[in-house]
Amino acid sequence: MVDNLDIEEQDPLSEQPRDVGEGGRAKAGCCERFQRSISKWMLPERSRNKYLERANCCPPPIFIILVSIAEVAVFIYYAVWKPQKQWVTLDQGIWESPLSYKPDRREEAWRFISYMLVHAGVEHILGNLVMQLVLGIPLELVHKGFEVGMVYLAGVLAGSLASSIFDPLNALVGASGGVYALMGGYFMNAVVNFREMIPLLGVFRILLIVLVVATDVGFAIYRRFLTEEGGLKVSFVAHIGGGVAGMTIGYIFFSSYDQKLLKDPRFWLCIVGYLLFLAFAIMFNIFLSPAP
Repeated sequence: MVDNLDIEEQDPLSEQPRDVGEGGRAKAGCCERFQRSISKWMLPERSRNKYLERANCCPPPIFIILVSIAEVAVFIYYAVWKPQKQWVTLDQGIWESPLSYKPDRREEAWRFISYMLVHAGVEHILGNLVMQLVLGIPLELVHKGFEVGMVYLAGVLAGSLASSIFDPLNALVGASGGVYALMGGYFMNAVVNFREMIPLLGVFRILLIVLVVATDVGFAIYRRFLTEEGGLKVSFVAHIGGGVAGMTIGYIFFSSYDQKLLKDPRFWLCIVGYLLFLAFAIMFNIFLSPAP
């Protein structure tokens, strides 16, 4: 006699685990591991599971990519097609650009935003591109393009307006206001949610941002006040204005994952504060600015 075997019949078309690891659980694929890493860097623990349930790359981080492409295209235009003595550090071409912010042309309101597309040299654009891609792409994967775009542009505008108030006689180029807004928002989240992060990871994130900001601002101040280079000086106040915008508006946007912003009183506090600053800056530029 053939022993009766208790065999569970299986449908050959049924889905089988692709790869099983310890504990009988399927091993995470490359995409899942990437999304988990992003969630650890960008979100507190309470929000990670919700993010992983719906994590995908649709839409892709299109805002940061498009802004970066536009900045590179403008740089190549002024470095290659416009006559320059050198392209490592650009000179006359960018100061005559209709995109640069110049205090004597501030009635051309678009310059308060468009200056972010123009950079003064290779080191200037590379520094901004590296920071906004390394930080902006993960942020946009988590928070999507609208939130990241609003924070970035709020930092750009805050940077130029702050410069027009506190350093009103100097020109402005570069995307530092937007980059610092992303860093400011990320920094505040890293500090506020420090206990929910892996301790060593939290310390590393905070120290890295502090080191980058200290180095970049220090170099900007050196170029502004201590160099003997002739020509038009570039304001460094946009770094500070963008950072403050990031630590307020950026913090609210990036800390409200999967929450309704309109019901958060912190959101309205930051928005009203930003609008009051905007109104004051406009009035200052119209009636009080010492710039010609």
